[in-house]
Amino acid sequence: MSVTAPPPIRPVPPGSTLPAARGHRPRRPRGTSLYAHGEPLVWLTGSALIVSVLMIVALLGLVLTMGLSTFWPQHVTEVTSLSGEHWMGEITDSERYVPDADMLSFLEPEVRASAEAALAASPDGRVRRRLFRTGNFDLSGSHFRWIDDYETAAEAQPEWAVVLERMAWGRFYGTPAAFLVDGDVVAEGPEASWAAFEREHEPSRARFDELREIEVFAVGDTHHRIEEARQALREVELTDGQDSDRYRAAQAEHDRVVAAAERDYATLDERRTALRAENDRYALRMATADGKTLDVTVADVVRGYPANQLGFVARVGVYLSRWWEFLWDRPREHNSEGGVFPAIFGTVIMTLIMSVLVVPFGVLAALYLREYAKQGWAVSAVRIAVNNLAGVPSIVFGVFGLGFFCYIVGGWIDESFYAANLPNPTFGKSGLLWASFTLALLTLPVVIVATEEALAAVPNSMREGSYACGATKWQTIRRIVLPRAAPGIMTGMILAIARGAGEVAPLMLVGAVKLVDKLPLDLRDWSGSLGPIPTGAMHLDRSFMHLGFHIFDLGFQSPNSEAAKPMVFTTTLLLIAIIVSLNLIAIWVRARLRRRFQGTHI
Repeated sequence: MSVTAPPPIRPVPPGSTLPAARGHRPRRPRGTSLYAHGEPLVWLTGSALIVSVLMIVALLGLVLTMGLSTFWPQHVTEVTSLSGEHWMGEITDSERYVPDADMLSFLEPEVRASAEAALAASPDGRVRRRLFRTGNFDLSGSHFRWIDDYETAAEAQPEWAVVLERMAWGRFYGTPAAFLVDGDVVAEGPEASWAAFEREHEPSRARFDELREIEVFAVGDTHHRIEEARQALREVELTDGQDSDRYRAAQAEHDRVVAAAERDYATLDERRTALRAENDRYALRMATADGKTLDVTVADVVRGYPANQLGFVARVGVYLSRWWEFLWDRPREHNSEGGVFPAIFGTVIMTLIMSVLVVPFGVLAALYLREYAKQGWAVSAVRIAVNNLAGVPSIVFGVFGLGFFCYIVGGWIDESFYAANLPNPTFGKSGLLWASFTLALLTLPVVIVATEEALAAVPNSMREGSYACGATKWQTIRRIVLPRAAPGIMTGMILAIARGAGEVAPLMLVGAVKLVDKLPLDLRDWSGSLGPIPTGAMHLDRSFMHLGFHIFDLGFQSPNSEAAKPMVFTTTLLLIAIIVSLNLIAIWVRARLRRRFQGTHI
């Protein structure tokens, strides 16, 4: 029996270490610095990643929580104070605070004694107060009221506490007292009055939608026909003069169009008067908690519900109804209520136009710098300039867009093609087109840099192989370089979309407004029943609403800041959702391109 000798043991060179056994961590040799192994950097980079993720999760969590809970219907609480006052509303916030001694000295003796007792019983010397959305602005002059616990004698949730969301004056909180037709009471008491209101509410809103259709679209179309006829007559006057036969024919056509439009306007005005008169017949008399009454026209009520009688399914219905209105209707009450469809439409259209403008120019510029230009000091200077443009404040681009695009380019277009409309500018003012051009300039450096990096990542061996097969420079770029650089180009486009869609400062100068009467695209059926339906061409010269500017307006310029605060979070959530959706589409395209060419890289 032969025995195999073990392999000889090789001596270990001085200063080296033996390989670690499986499952055991190699021991750090003595005298070796801990920093040489990178272990502190592992903890540092890992901690930075965790902090970044936590910050993003906290931000998105706050926006999601506040945004998704905005439209959930709350119970209505009636509060009776120690002094005998009554308030009714929804609790929107609460906090604990330390009352000021001077403030307590002005309270009535009974209320001051209750406050002192509450302070004595509080372990931290603070008392609670709650913010009630009391509404009834046309009667009380305020939408919200802080109510301290120490001034509360009793509170309840009345069965027939009703919330009315109105077209104007905000929400109304009260109890149905009577239902009126032509000023006469036809039903009394909460139950009978509310039943009559529910019967008449849907027909009244249908008449209101028809009335708005006439006022917003039909009357606008009539005025537009008159304006087109006037411009046509003015163009003939500028070219041929008032003594020409062509001008006399145009004058006759102008008079015919104006006469027909005036007849149509008279018909529309008659129908509008009839609808208003019919809607004014029906009113719901509401009684407030403090004993006041107000007759609310049924057609002016967007939504009404007995808040304390709703079950879970009914609350979900109100919640979804509010979301539908938010997505498909127009703003009202200084943008603090209603919908944001004009802002959604303006944001999406502007972002798409900006992307269509910036990607071709950015890719062509990067192609020239990387593939065609002779490398030298001139190309280096251009690259430095492009990198510096990426750091220029966005408001500077807004000033440039206003001065160059609006005043210079737009003024030239008006003088050359729209002289008949002067002195009223057509393109010589802020509008959708110039806002898209301005943001395209703003995001152009991002696309150029990303495209250059993507082109540089394509191996030279692929170019050389293409040349060896007899391909030209352009054939190599078109069939070899660009397809493999497409994922990187899409990355630049994603970054451009994310930045351009969220910019606000330039838009304040070149197109975005607080509220618009007409969208850049002509629509019909804007009543919210079917959603807006496009029926006309795109008007790039019109101003538009933008979600970012809408958030700024709600947060800093709204006269009713507390009512606007929930809308800020909801609109922010919507803006994030739109940007994420656009980015996901671009990421999906990039992933398909990457899978298509990942097997051909050398």
